[in-house]
Amino acid sequence: MKFPEDLKYTKDHEWGKAKGNRLIAGITDYAQDELGDIVYIEFNEKGSTIKQGAVFGTVESVKAVSELYAPASGTIVEINESVVDAPEIINKDPYGDGWMIVIEMNDPAELDKLMDSEEYRSYVEKEAK
Repeated sequence: MKFPEDLKYTKDHEWGKAKGNRLIAGITDYAQDELGDIVYIEFNEKGSTIKQGAVFGTVESVKAVSELYAPASGTIVEINESVVDAPEIINKDPYGDGWMIVIEMNDPAELDKLMDSEEYRSYVEKEAK
């Protein structure tokens, strides 16, 4: 299981990678593994505003339907249409081609509330027990 060090993580198993005032977001390797084969994904509309911890979409797998929670507040400025058309990309590459949305952040300091890779690794190990 991968825990890239350049990302921030939520307790709901989303990740975020800051690039200036923008945040690329998706679900973690752990989340996609727990979900199993992802068959459908839906996001809030491009241009919609979200708050940190609010739902920005849903993901459906052969096992369950799960809500997706925003790692930061802001406006959705980009949606990865590739994963909408081929959601299995998320299972293959959750931190690369499987990214989900880009958020124009209102307050990048919100990222300080998220976990770094070591904290998230420990969190996942405790949850898996």
